[in-house]
Amino acid sequence: MNSKACLVLANGQIFEGCGFGSFGVVIGEAVFTTGMTGYLETLTDPSYFGQIVTQTFPLIGNYGLIHPDFESEKSHLRGYIVRDLCDMPSNFRSEGCLEEFLKSNGIIGLCGIDTRCLTKTLREAGVMNAMIISGDSKEAEEYFNALKNPAEKEKLLEKIRAYKITGAVEAVSMNASKIEESADVVFKTSAEYRAVPVTKDGLKVNDPEEAMKNGKGKKVVLWDFGAKANIRRELLKRGVDVITVPSDTSANEILHLNPDGIMLSNGPGDPSDNIKIIEEIKKICESKKPIFGICLGHQLLALARGAKTSKLKYGHRGANQPVKQLLTGRVYISSQNHGYAVNNESLPKYAVLSFVNANDGTCEGITYTDIPAFSVQFHPEASAGPLDTNFLFDEFIDLINNPHLLSNFSPKFKRIDATQCFANTIKETKALQMS
Repeated sequence: MNSKACLVLANGQIFEGCGFGSFGVVIGEAVFTTGMTGYLETLTDPSYFGQIVTQTFPLIGNYGLIHPDFESEKSHLRGYIVRDLCDMPSNFRSEGCLEEFLKSNGIIGLCGIDTRCLTKTLREAGVMNAMIISGDSKEAEEYFNALKNPAEKEKLLEKIRAYKITGAVEAVSMNASKIEESADVVFKTSAEYRAVPVTKDGLKVNDPEEAMKNGKGKKVVLWDFGAKANIRRELLKRGVDVITVPSDTSANEILHLNPDGIMLSNGPGDPSDNIKIIEEIKKICESKKPIFGICLGHQLLALARGAKTSKLKYGHRGANQPVKQLLTGRVYISSQNHGYAVNNESLPKYAVLSFVNANDGTCEGITYTDIPAFSVQFHPEASAGPLDTNFLFDEFIDLINNPHLLSNFSPKFKRIDATQCFANTIKETKALQMS
């Protein structure tokens, strides 16, 4: 640590600090995440592929390195930025410090900068590309010198702006499968930390036999577009057998496995880039197999069904995003990590909004009334509230046991104007604040 380092934004703004982890020069998409804890999950979440991630919480690394909390085998970030780095962690589960992890994964870190100022810049201007220059190598020194010359700096900024995340899903698929554990181990570990399944009523199911009874004998294919390990764990806790398949698996290959349900995982990048996968999902939909999509899986399913997606100004990344369930009016706290969203107005007539973001009204969930399928933009496996939306996995198991569940109840779903719903939510919030 303590090497010379800086962040150069595509708009020309420079933040000087200290380097840690690996050293060198790297370009990525600069984003921020607001989680106060969960930095290990952030570092190992494949959805951050190609990005330079800034933690808005000032102190990072205080509980060390804990391998059982990893979401995949390694980190897929381009760079990592924190305000204050803790190099002396204190935790009974700690296996090392954060800098060791970054070094072993070849990730360049930057600390000691004003992350509040950086976050405000990204909020106001929107997500943009950036470069981290760190260390005293010849390459780094050339870049530092280029920043001092206006003409050379402009060439450098052009190079930064030209960066584009490509081949994201292919690069991260099947990484989490390398740290898979058996159902017995998963449930035993979860029970130790009271991370067992939670019902819709908020009650924890501590008995493995009770928790697994509805899923026993059922088979789920986890279509891995960059899956977090905890998605598989949540399925295993409910008794189903999970078969993980890579992103380039065809619909015919998946259907040949004769699954009872299909899970579309999270993942990185622009969902519209995955043209082949979208075509294969269309074929899966025709099979009428029960489907549950999370994050990128939610977006890919929506694209396969005729909806459209668009890039958000600065995305939703953190463990404190409020989502409103339209059927009940209840608001849940959710964990999120996405830079794209399904356009509310583009949903076809057989797709109904089930959740909206209480901050900006964007689509957070869709229920399909013509096929047994539903999806959410947020992460129900990520323990945000801490276990608020965990019950969605139980709803998936219920759908597997009764594939006609959604279509049978389709009369209760109605087209909901998202803009009006968002306006009503804001009105209700203000009323509560005044009372």
